[in-house]
Amino acid sequence: MSVEFKVINSSLIVNINSEIDHHFVDETKKLIDKKASESGVKNIVFNFENVDFMDSAGIGMIIGRYKFTTQKGGITSVACLSENLKRIMMISGLYRIIKIYNSVEEASRAV
Repeated sequence: MSVEFKVINSSLIVNINSEIDHHFVDETKKLIDKKASESGVKNIVFNFENVDFMDSAGIGMIIGRYKFTTQKGGITSVACLSENLKRIMMISGLYRIIKIYNSVEEASRAV
């Protein structure tokens, strides 16, 4: 599977091991929402350590999870971004609403 989940305190850690495009996003959004609801978490941390590519579908996936977490009083954050993904976050403006961390541990401690 190209997505693995882990719960740490009140955060769902989403480890993605794939390119993030519209083929990947459709099913993954449903899985994340289901896992977050079942786990009762209010925060989501995306681990992009093993992601080399993300298109606009990935941006939509992050924004959708941002809406999910803010409704619960939580936050959505991303960790371990490559330089290319940091550039996408900056160009798209996501950095203004999504916190960026160097590691999953750093993101988990911040909430």
